[in-house]
Amino acid sequence: MSTVVEHDQVLAIAQEVFAAMVDGDTGLLQPWSGDEPALHGAVVAWVDLHGPWTGRAELTTELATAQALARVLLEMRDDEAVSQVDLVDAFGEVANVVGGNVKSLLPLRGSLGLPQVAPAAPVVPGAVLVQNLSLSWRGRPLVVSVWAYDQPALPEGTSLA
Repeated sequence: MSTVVEHDQVLAIAQEVFAAMVDGDTGLLQPWSGDEPALHGAVVAWVDLHGPWTGRAELTTELATAQALARVLLEMRDDEAVSQVDLVDAFGEVANVVGGNVKSLLPLRGSLGLPQVAPAAPVVPGAVLVQNLSLSWRGRPLVVSVWAYDQPALPEGTSLA
């Protein structure tokens, strides 16, 4: 299986999405420097890509970071509590936009599944990690991953759980 999306492309997508959608400014999402960050109390947002090329775009971070991201997206105060519904909506939407941009790089048309958010993404047998970027958003760890599924295309709406 050849790599369809390159490291630099995924980095550019993530930086553009965060600049346009989250921060309103470039430069707040950068490559992580040093050892890969350990994520404690992780939360994952992902969207599955369906079609001739099947896979997943996935964002992983700590719960506190996902809550901070939701506060920024929803224009909440720093001390305001983030409900589970708001967390899922905001963090899932970021994954959806990143996934949509990854889909645009694919050579053949496909579709996106609905964004999902959970403490861990379901394992897909035969999945191959094609890109894994450790990033820093406002000094907080965030990992963007792209997985390719080594299986036939899943029908749209099929659950992977």
